[in-house]
Amino acid sequence: MRIFAARWGILMLLIAAAAPAAAAEEGTVTTLWPLFDYRSSPATGYSNLSILGPIFKREHSGDITRTAIRPLFFNQSDKESDDSDILYPLASTSSGGGDSSTQIMKIYQKHVSRAGTSEEKRDSMLFPFYISGESEKYGPYQSFFPIHGDIYQRFWRDEYHYTLFPLYGRTVKNGTTTNNLLYPFFNTVSGENESGFQFWPLYGQSAKQGVYSKQFVFWPFYIRESLGLNGDNPTENLSMIPFYASSTSPKRSSTHTPWPFCGVVRDGQGQVIERDIFWPFWVTAQGKDYSIERFIPFYAKSKVKDSTSDWLMWPIYRHETIDSASFRQDKTSLFYFLFSRSDESWPELGKDRARSGFWPLYAWKRDEAGVRLLTMPALTEAVITNDRLERNWAPLWRLFIAQWDDKGNNAVSLLWNLYWQEQRGEELAWELSPLVSYRSTVAGTEFKLLKGLFGYGGGKEGTSLRLFWIPFKL
Repeated sequence: MRIFAARWGILMLLIAAAAPAAAAEEGTVTTLWPLFDYRSSPATGYSNLSILGPIFKREHSGDITRTAIRPLFFNQSDKESDDSDILYPLASTSSGGGDSSTQIMKIYQKHVSRAGTSEEKRDSMLFPFYISGESEKYGPYQSFFPIHGDIYQRFWRDEYHYTLFPLYGRTVKNGTTTNNLLYPFFNTVSGENESGFQFWPLYGQSAKQGVYSKQFVFWPFYIRESLGLNGDNPTENLSMIPFYASSTSPKRSSTHTPWPFCGVVRDGQGQVIERDIFWPFWVTAQGKDYSIERFIPFYAKSKVKDSTSDWLMWPIYRHETIDSASFRQDKTSLFYFLFSRSDESWPELGKDRARSGFWPLYAWKRDEAGVRLLTMPALTEAVITNDRLERNWAPLWRLFIAQWDDKGNNAVSLLWNLYWQEQRGEELAWELSPLVSYRSTVAGTEFKLLKGLFGYGGGKEGTSLRLFWIPFKL
């Protein structure tokens, strides 16, 4: 008999928890912490189901649907696109506009594109062992590293060709062909009015008539270069590491002895604009649009056009500003990322936003609409701003969340809705599950104990008393 009574009590508790908290048109809040939490607002097209706190989530907001099984999986889709993360940052997939892509740790990548036509273009990669794709200029290609491969218009070159790499390889870029034998030791360079060779690191030279010339001996100890000979700022570079380094051009020249510690930089008129003492730690510079005083780790101050930066006892204190007609920013950080504060504004648009964090205690932000969000703790949010990290991992450690705006609307969640509170205008609802809950709307008020085991309500139609989930009109 006791077993039957216990089962009946649990059943009645589940029925009470599943009962809608308000009329459908006013929205629904149904909770049984920590098993599930369901909320809907038909007027705004929003609904959300959470199971086991942040572990499972199913949310609809207009045309957007979000599904999460944290931290294993997250998906966001609408009528035009679909985006998924699998154990972020391990793998992800995305599709939209006729294109689709898949990646696993950036080592495996596959991309399919229709480019507005019925013809598909595919490229895939299992870096560095297998690469395939199709070039508009050269057609399809494949690479089976290190045996043999041809690659076109990828990795900053027009062409790659190799056999038994590093035994033989050839690259082409902007008409310049480089042949390698036992890369990087032997190579030759050829092109229109261009030739060169190297036996690295002993000796190498290359030149293109009227464009450049390069030479090294016992690289990197002696390097001589003439660059940009066909432009308005031809540059002569000479390095004899570590004794001497110089760069000379019509717009700027520099001399360092010994390199890179002590040096002087001059402008095109020969005026000293920078002095380096133990570069890059002790530097002073003065130019038309900038000034620098850097004595790291003690002090640093720089101004470059609209930007300023101040350091004190790096990395204890840092302050940066940007002040232009279209954008303003003020950033402060203590102990590198331990505490940070950033204020941004767009004066011409009349918009602004702010962000601050104290790792790992909290993260706070205010968006352009004036909505504030406070989360605690903040294991990554105070250091890294990343949407995918935000949706895949952050909800797992957020024990406290508070959101509010300038109109008096607010929402609070503690321990994944063990206690929650929502206020919209004159409407207020809160719950400490499963002990007590309260809701106040234009239609009336409602107070419940133990999910409605006992309760009291009042409104336009009168008052009611609830005993053992059974309502009685008063």
